[in-house]
Amino acid sequence: MNLTELIKELRFVSSRSGGSGGQNVNKVETAVTAQLDLDQTMRLSAAEKELIRQKLKTRINSEGILSVRAQVHRTQWANREESIKVLVRLLKNALEKKKPRIATKISAGATEKRLQSKKRKAEIKSGRGRIRFNKDE
Repeated sequence: MNLTELIKELRFVSSRSGGSGGQNVNKVETAVTAQLDLDQTMRLSAAEKELIRQKLKTRINSEGILSVRAQVHRTQWANREESIKVLVRLLKNALEKKKPRIATKISAGATEKRLQSKKRKAEIKSGRGRIRFNKDE
């Protein structure tokens, strides 16, 4: 995956930011949405596209467009850069191969410690019962 070529294929849409900010929020379109059309991009292989579709399905709309919105900064340019950073991070995480988990055996010491703890708890709980006196004595 060539990131610089992929960034050239992004489409940016600006809109007004939400939240506090006073008059600046009401007047200026500072929020930026970066969109990547997965069907049209030539920078990703078919296997990479499928992996991205599986892992980022909540961020992909019905037309197959991956969207990321940024509105944390006061300027459109800074939000544009932020949206690119977030999109690149998402793509890298989605395409990263997960290491298979290797099952390990529980150590003898850990098993012994667990059994001792269970015995201690059992003794404490048995001591909470009624005291029975023998009638024979």
